[in-house]
Amino acid sequence: MILSRMKPAVGGETSVSISEKKRKNQAKVPSLEEYLQQRDYLGALTLLEFQRSIGEKEEHADLWIGYCAFHLGDYKRAMEEYTSLTMKPDCPAEVWVYLACAMFFLGLYKEAEEAASKAPRSPLQNRLLFHLAHKFNDENRLMSFHQNLEDVTEDQLSLASIHYMRSHYQEAIDIYKRLLLQNRDFLALKVYVALCYYKLDYYDVSQEVLAVYLQSIPDSTIALNLKACNHFRLYNGKAAEAALKNLIDISSCSFEFAKELIRHNLVVFRGGEGALQVLPPLIDVIPEARLNLVIYYLRQDDVQEAFNLIQDLLPATPQEYILKGVVNAALGQEIGSRDYLKIAQSFFQMVGGSASECDTIPGRQCMASCFFLLRQFDDVLIYLNSVKGYFYNDDTFNFNYAQAKAAVGNYKEAEEIFLLIQSEKLKNDYVYLSWLARCYIMNQKGHLAWELYLKMGTSSDSFSLLQLIANDCYKMGQFLYAAKAFDALEKLDPGSDYWEGKRGACVGVFQLILANKESKETLKDVLALLQNSRSSQVEYFIRALRKWAKDNRVLLS
Repeated sequence: MILSRMKPAVGGETSVSISEKKRKNQAKVPSLEEYLQQRDYLGALTLLEFQRSIGEKEEHADLWIGYCAFHLGDYKRAMEEYTSLTMKPDCPAEVWVYLACAMFFLGLYKEAEEAASKAPRSPLQNRLLFHLAHKFNDENRLMSFHQNLEDVTEDQLSLASIHYMRSHYQEAIDIYKRLLLQNRDFLALKVYVALCYYKLDYYDVSQEVLAVYLQSIPDSTIALNLKACNHFRLYNGKAAEAALKNLIDISSCSFEFAKELIRHNLVVFRGGEGALQVLPPLIDVIPEARLNLVIYYLRQDDVQEAFNLIQDLLPATPQEYILKGVVNAALGQEIGSRDYLKIAQSFFQMVGGSASECDTIPGRQCMASCFFLLRQFDDVLIYLNSVKGYFYNDDTFNFNYAQAKAAVGNYKEAEEIFLLIQSEKLKNDYVYLSWLARCYIMNQKGHLAWELYLKMGTSSDSFSLLQLIANDCYKMGQFLYAAKAFDALEKLDPGSDYWEGKRGACVGVFQLILANKESKETLKDVLALLQNSRSSQVEYFIRALRKWAKDNRVLLS
């Protein structure tokens, strides 16, 4: 029970104190200028809309509403405001370029160009037309607008962004670093530098640069998303998802782009989970959505669907060229088409041979893929050896690396690399089984190759593996397993000439016994294999072997 108060619970306020309180409350409402200085565009927009609703319009309120909507990423709303302004007789001429900017961010490039042409000449108009020329792949106009750029911050930022979009990341970094030296308080440039390093695969450097920015702006959507992407590249999907949690927590209902970005990236971080529900609607919203959906189809072995989705895409970035190469290579191998393989080879060569990509990890992988398709495995190894340190636990890399090692006859290392692979899908692939079997045989481990066959079910692949074991073991003097393989082949195809191979292998085993290179007890296995054949020559071989066994006191029972 409260027995005393410092002030009354009700009443007791004089008219002076009430008016003073009202005055203080009114003073707490920030002005439009204060909102804009704090970059609180949502607050500024709310104030402007409230003033509009009660008839207290700020000077140039419609222009400010369009400005705030644009900076909030609501380009549709900005376009609507600017469009309505252009219909007024006293509309400022520069509104046309503002309208064009909103259209540009909505992907309405033709409409943006038309609107920009109605605006008076200005640095902003030149920058916009510069970017439109890039979108239209018009090199002549691009160079024309490039020449109009001046050595001022806005124009240099525009030039750096074009370098970035054309995959000239080092040139973009050079511009950003020069601007940072001139303007140390332009912290956002660090995000751009970090993005460039990310694209160059320097994820650790990207993270270091980004950390400086996040210390000052810890709730930046772009920066937090990039941090998550770096974690995905450096660690794994779980680490990336954990880094993205901050972004999920702070993304507001007014920022739709963040939501779409989060949904898209969560699919990637979770290894494609929910891809068919999330990615198709985002194909024309987030550029990477189409590419990630293609990757999802490839991982599901739906090569045709991946090809359908990417065949009409005109590649503009190294990633798009690489993915088109991968899809064409996969389709060519699946349907046995040399034409698709040649297309894939040309895409890989374009990326690997380009000045901007030749020294990157993907660029070197592309050259390795190009030579792989050309079956020039010595050249493949030159490129794969240069990047293997980055892929020690990568099953796909090891799969290709081991094949190349085996193809040049380095079977010992190839076997070791094949055995590093953990993926059950790859380990059940016939290409993996056949190459590993060959490595075992070439390394005098025919028994392990035979065990691979015994674990397989009956199929066309198991028949092919038997043929490989039979022929390679025979060639390498591992005659017992050659005989076993020819025996199994003879049972599967009695009308063939596998008897001749089995006969030669059995004689080879006997020769090894005579040379004390094979146990005499192995003779029992040889006799059992011979008895499975229906050839008229069988009895002659069996009698000869039994006589030798009797003379040399070898027990056959």
